[in-house]
Order: sequence, then structure tokens, then C-alpha cells
Amino acid sequence: MMDGIRRKNHSFFFFFLLCFSSINRLSHGGNTISANETLSGDQTIISSSGIFVLGFFNPGNSTKNYIGMWYNNITPQTVVWVANRETPISDRYSSSLRILNGSLVLLNESQSPIWSTTHDTPNFSPPLEAILGDDGNLVLKDRSNSTVWQSFDHPVHTWLPGGKISYNKRTNTHQILTSWKNSEDPSPGLYSLELDANNSQYLIKWNRSEQYWTSGPWNGEIFSLVPEMRNTFLYNFTYVSNENESYFTYSMYNPNVVSRFYMDVTGQVKQVSLVSGVGWNLFWSQPRQQCEVYAYCGTFGACNQITLPFCNCLKGFNPKSPNDWNLEDFSDGCVRNIELQQCGNTNGKKDGFRMLPGMGLPEKSVSWSVGSEKECEASCLNNCSCTAYAYDNGCLIWVEGLLNLQQLSQNDGNGRSIYIRLAAGELPSGKRMTGKLIGAVVGSVFVAVLCLVLFVIWWVRKRSVGKSKMEGSLIAFVYRDLQNATKNFSEKLGGGGFGSVFKGMLPDSTLIAVKRLDSISQGEKQFRMEVSTIGTVQHVNLVRLRGFCSQGDKKLLVYDYMPNGSLDSILFHKTLDWKKRQQIAIGTARGLAYLHEECRDCIVHCDIKPENILLDSEFFPKVADFGLAKLIGRDFSRVLTTMRGTRGYLAPEWISGLAITAKADVYSYGMMLFELISGRRNSEGSEDGKVKFFPTWAANLAIEGGDILNILDVRLNRETVDPEEVRRICRVACWCIQDEESDRPTMGQVVQILEGVIDVNQPPIPRSLQVIVDSGEDIVFFTESSESSSSNKSSQVRSNTSSNHSQLKGTATLLMNSGA
Repeated sequence: MMDGIRRKNHSFFFFFLLCFSSINRLSHGGNTISANETLSGDQTIISSSGIFVLGFFNPGNSTKNYIGMWYNNITPQTVVWVANRETPISDRYSSSLRILNGSLVLLNESQSPIWSTTHDTPNFSPPLEAILGDDGNLVLKDRSNSTVWQSFDHPVHTWLPGGKISYNKRTNTHQILTSWKNSEDPSPGLYSLELDANNSQYLIKWNRSEQYWTSGPWNGEIFSLVPEMRNTFLYNFTYVSNENESYFTYSMYNPNVVSRFYMDVTGQVKQVSLVSGVGWNLFWSQPRQQCEVYAYCGTFGACNQITLPFCNCLKGFNPKSPNDWNLEDFSDGCVRNIELQQCGNTNGKKDGFRMLPGMGLPEKSVSWSVGSEKECEASCLNNCSCTAYAYDNGCLIWVEGLLNLQQLSQNDGNGRSIYIRLAAGELPSGKRMTGKLIGAVVGSVFVAVLCLVLFVIWWVRKRSVGKSKMEGSLIAFVYRDLQNATKNFSEKLGGGGFGSVFKGMLPDSTLIAVKRLDSISQGEKQFRMEVSTIGTVQHVNLVRLRGFCSQGDKKLLVYDYMPNGSLDSILFHKTLDWKKRQQIAIGTARGLAYLHEECRDCIVHCDIKPENILLDSEFFPKVADFGLAKLIGRDFSRVLTTMRGTRGYLAPEWISGLAITAKADVYSYGMMLFELISGRRNSEGSEDGKVKFFPTWAANLAIEGGDILNILDVRLNRETVDPEEVRRICRVACWCIQDEESDRPTMGQVVQILEGVIDVNQPPIPRSLQVIVDSGEDIVFFTESSESSSSNKSSQVRSNTSSNHSQLKGTATLLMNSGA
């Protein structure tokens, strides 16, 4: 009763202030809401440098209105903070945001307060203004210019540079990042990030209860399970723990770089940075696999990591909320098509079970003491709340809804069979009642024979499918399985210096790419050790190794299948827009920087070219074949001879006999950048037998000046491309292909330049290219297929180059060499 009176008095007080306060309408612009101003309708305030906007907004196609903050001049709208995420309003024009009674208050259409700031300072002066800063922090200041409230202390789902996610040791309270429910609903979702101060690590939880990811403890440099933090050139990370609080914060080395960290609706935390012409570029995300997110598909939904969509309802179930599923919000899960029979009222019908093989079993099972699988089945059927059972050297039953159910690969040794309880009407005829007799003797014999056949098949299959695992959860496949999966290696996807790649499909319809390695001379133990090392290398821009096969001289590697194939299959045959090309350039550079600078031991790829850059369903690049040079035993001369036909990617040191370092990859990457710009091979033959060498022309335009867009792929619309972006990439490519290793940048520096962290100086034209530029003639070369000694040159150069350039011809020959 008293609470009701207080609420009425509270509302009356705000109404009183509203009626008797002199309020001015806020004009568009400015970065401040003063004590006598109000923000309503389409009015906004903008930070002083025009970076952030505060005002009313509608997310997606929603008709609901919220007060929030978003980036100015970034499309699509990217919201970083929401005030009234749980209490939307329907009419923004009759609602308002203003300062009342020392608080910043949002009043709805009825002029009732639905959101307001709170103050931790007990004796504060009444605030005079709310100021929106260029850092994305909304600050409420009092008469003494002291901060009495700030949005950085109340994050929603986004963590901006300069902010922190902390644990207050004095009040025992957490600052928490909580996901939106879906892309059109900013109300709190099920996924949250918080600090575990006791162990100096961050945790992601489902429903604030089930932990499914940890950053690992802070080791003074990085969080141990987030290796991407090491040697980054964008972010400056800091962890602080004192008597008052513990928190983690970050800043940008270059304050002009726009970045954000957020708890996504997918249940993953993501760090992204804005790249001009590309948009938001992913730096890292955790967990890496979508199905590692706890209960992502809701009750009676199964998560499948390989195929899209990730979530599907079990047979006999349908989405509880189809509209939410269309927005990729699967949290409500699935419901039965036909309800189970009530206990004691079966009407002659009984529930039954459908077996699902190869599943990751849900948690929260109940162990049941029974002697056989039949007894386990009966125990579940006689329990009104039982929804599923599994029998694997013991009986497990589940009651109520099933959460965190995963469909695993059939070759995954963790897969188990689970039996889902269904109404009789959902089961095939003849199987509606478990254990029901067929009735006919002939039928019984048929079933017995069928069971025997199935058992034999299962037994043979069990013996043939490799289930042993290595470090990094690599699956040890049997050669015969991969032979069957690839239809005897009939569908070739490509090949290179290390072997050929074939498309395959596992029995559970998972698509794979199988690399059949050529002439591996390593022993079994050493091969397994090297493969295990490769399997532990994981990055968003590297292809994931799923498993391997090693049987005698048969050595194969099994990778995730990339639906858009290799870069060369798209770049030289289809139209790839400029934004995607930039995305590919940056992502590839990041993957190589990780191999060179962030792994425990530097990994030199040795074969960077478009054929070894794979594209996923969203055209994000993933470097393939990394680490294979070591499997060959570093017999680089043999690798070179197998790379005939790959023109223009080999650094001069390959031919001159110098030691191979990571700078050889930098050279190859630079040559590939030229192809990414032009959409054609660097060297192309013409009808008169001459060869047009694209890097010569591109380098001359980038360095000497001219219309840089002339080098752009003719299939692109020049009007949509920024010339400075093209010039920047061209200059990076020129630096990468310098003749001397010491003159080339590291891949980490390349990433910095492409992301706009540092500027790129005008490079010199490499000496090998200068020969061609000065001669003014097209170089003509032809390749012999000889694999004899190095004295037999594989490329010959004819030109009208003057005699004073003759000493540089050898370098030009090396640059264009296609083999050893």
C-alpha cells in the first residue's frame, strides 16, 4: 500500500516539475543537454568532433523507440549504448530526455519517468548539463564541473576504448556486458561477459549462470587463452587490480582508428576495427566456434558447426518463435509437434523414442541404476518427466527440456547416441510402441537378420573409423574413410607444391577438403608431432585443420571446406567488389602476421599465392597450407621444382640460395596484392608473344604519379573506389617486393598500414622493376620444364635493355621465375 502511494507521489512530483519548469526545445547539433533543455523527436546531440550521436532510434524494422548512442556517418547504424533497453517507447515526439531533480530522465508519452541516472555520490550538487564526448561517454556534470554519472560506468553490450569492465571490491558489484536479444531488440539477451577478479580472468556466461568460455588468467601481458592479444599494433591492453577494484581496459595506439568490443547476439565476444572502404573488420572473436556457445539453439534445438543454419529443431519439433528464428535468435528453442501422452492416460497409445547418433550429449543428466539398455528405456518411459535417455556403460536420462545438444561429426570420437522421447504419432508405423511385437514369425526372423546385418556393418565401421585424437582435438582418420569420403579422390579442388586437394563428404554430410601430401619422407612419430603443432595454430584468418591420416607412405590432412573456394577461382573469373578485395588483403596479412610473429615458433608459409587463400561463405580470407614446408623436411629445392607454372611469386633469395625467412612470404604477398588490384595475373601473354608485366606499370603509377585508377580491375566501377586506397595498397605492394629483405616490411607492419594505423612512405621502384621501366619495352620470357641442375635456367629474358642495365637482368629474371 505504501509502495503504491510512493509511486503516485513520485509520478506527481515529475508531473509537477514538468508543468512548472521552463523547458526549451533543443536544437539539432551541439554536444550538450543543459538543465533547461529537452531532447525529443528527431533531435540529437553530436560529440564535438562529430564521432558519436545521441538521440532516439528504431533498431532494424522495429517500431519501438529507444534513447541510444551510435557512430555518426557510419552505415549501417551501429549502436553502442542504450538507456531504456528494457522499456521502449512508442512515440518519440511526445517523449523527452531532460534533466530533472538532479538526474537525467527519460519521460514517455504519458510523461512518466521510465529511465533515469543514479548517483553514487551522496552529496552532489545538482547537475547542470549532460555532455556527449568524442570517446562515446555521456557524462553528467554538476555545478562544480564534477562528474556525478557517466555511461562508461553503465555499459550495455559494447565496450569502447577508454571504458572498463570491472569488479568493485568494496560493493561486490560487477560491470557486465550483456548481448541484445536479437538484432531488432536491445533488451538483455542470454549472454554476458564479466570479470572473475579472484582469478584475473574474464568469463562468458549463459543466463548469468552457465560459464562456457574463459579468457584464461592475465599473465602480465595477455590473457592466456587469447593469443591474438600478443604483438598487436592496434590496441594497448592494460589490466589493473588494486584494493578498490579490478578491471581491464584498452586504448588505441592511433586515436584516429575506430574500434569497439561487444557481446554479440551470437553469444560470442568480438573485437572489430573500422577500415576505410571495408567497414567493420574482425580482429578476433571468442569462442571461435559457434556451437561452443552454451544452449545457442535453445531447448530441443541441435547445433551443427559445419552447415548453415547452425541451429535446427530435432525431428518432431518446430521453432517456438519463427519470427525470432528469422532474426537468428534461437534462444526460445523448439516445441513438440505432438504433445506426449499423459501418464496413466495413454488411450492405448504409448510414447516411443527416436535415436540420434553422433551427438554431443546435453548436461544435467540423471544417472539411473539399471542393468541393461532395455531397462534404461523402460525407466525413461515410466517417468512422466523424462524426455530422453542414453545408454553407454550406464543409464542416463534427462527430464524437461534438452539444452546444449550438438550434432558432431561421425568421425568425432565424442559422439554418442541419444534417444529422444516422442509421441506415438511422430514415430514411423510399426515403431510407435517400443518393444512392440511385429506379430508374424517371418517378420520376427526378418528383424533378427536385419539386426545382425546392421551389427556387422556397425562393427566393421567402428573398426575402420579413426577415433584417436591428438593435441588440439585432431581426428586420426583411416585412409579408407577418406578414400570413400572423396569418392576415391575424384573431385580435385586444386594443387600446389605440397600436393593435391580433393573435396569430400563425411557420412554425416559434413563437407571437407582433403590434402594428399606428396613424397613425405618423415617417420610416423615425427609426422604426428608436426601435424599436432599445426593443429594448435588457430586464428580467424587461418584454415582450421580437422584431422589427418598417416598410414605408411599415405599422408593426408583434412581441413574445413571453404564454400567460395580459393581466391584465384573468384578473382580471375568473377567480379569481386573493391570492399571485399580490401577485406581479403587485410585478413590475409593478419593471418601471415600471426604465423610470423605470434606463434611460439615462426612459421614461414613458403607458398603464398591466390590458390592458397581460401574464402568462406562471407568471403573472409583464410590462409591455407601453412606449416607444410616443415612437413616436407625443408627440402625447399624439391618444393620449387613442383611449383612450375606459378609465375611471379618467388622472392629472389629462393633462386640465389640465401636462407629463407619470413620476408620471402612478404615478397609473395606483395606480388599477390598487385593481382588483387588488377583482377588479372601479374604476367599475361599477348598475341605477339610478348608478356605484359603488371607490377611494372602499377609501381610506376603509384610512385611517379598519374591516374592510379587506371590500374584497377576494369570490371569495377571506378566511381565507387577511393584513389588513395588504391595508391596505399600499391605502395604497400611495392615495399613488399623490394629486392633486399631488409627493405621489405614485416607482415605486422603491413597490417598497420592497411588498417590506417601508420602511413606508408613512397617506396623506391625495386631494381628488378626499374630495368623494365627504364627500357620502355615489354619483357618476353618463356619457361622450360627442365628440373635439372640450377645451371640450366628456367627463364630467359629478351629485351632491348641498354648495356648499362645488363648487370640487373639477372634480378629481373629471378623476379619472374616460375620454378627452380
